Amino acid sequence: MEKQTAIVTGAGRGIGRAVAVQLARDGFDVVINYAGNGEAAEETARACRQVGAGTLVVRGDVSCPEDCKHIVDETLENFGTVHVLVNNAGITRDGLLAMMKPEDFDAVIDTNLKGAFLMMKAVARPMMKNRYGRIINMASVTGLMGNAGQVNYSASKAGVIGMTRSFAREIAARGITVNAVAPGFIDTDMTRAMAEKARTAVLSGIPQGRIGRPEDVAGAVSFFAKEDSAYITGQVLCVDGGMCM
Repeated sequence: MEKQTAIVTGAGRGIGRAVAVQLARDGFDVVINYAGNGEAAEETARACRQVGAGTLVVRGDVSCPEDCKHIVDETLENFGTVHVLVNNAGITRDGLLAMMKPEDFDAVIDTNLKGAFLMMKAVARPMMKNRYGRIINMASVTGLMGNAGQVNYSASKAGVIGMTRSFAREIAARGITVNAVAPGFIDTDMTRAMAEKARTAVLSGIPQGRIGRPEDVAGAVSFFAKEDSAYITGQVLCVDGGMCM
């Protein structure tokens, strides 16, 4: 494969780090975006370099249009173009709807949904110029099923799915695919913070009987990022152990 470049947002840890490292193993140079934890982002970069990837670490808040433009501009300056975008950056502000603060709803929508929109908008022009691109948006099974206490998060991920399918239709003739990966219950810092009773309840609803690993999600992203997936667009692949079937 000709050396290609992938941007992974929110790549400092968890699923984002696993995705960045997997793409590095696949032969991509990797742009590692982070918003706050620079040390974690550098750890991801070191892991990518160990498998032979060129790396670039770029700080930026994906909810900010100027930051998204900066991430893409830095990528173009250092690597010439961008072939793959993985919109992984996301946050939670959980709570029951009746008690949820409007600012907590807005924060999740701004990062998870608006952030994906802004990054897709930023890469659209260089990808259209090349008539090639792979965009993979991180959705969630909560965007398909809903989840009590996560009205804002579920809404953001349902929006990501709709946006994925709409942009896939707009851009398909330019050789660009847009797909989504919808993780289920994955072993990350976010899920480890859950109460044990809640974790047990979720686990009971997973047919495979185990919590997923970030690497499980990275494998799905890897598939969509490669040329082998050229005739697949506008799709949502659940990586959830059967949770959402």
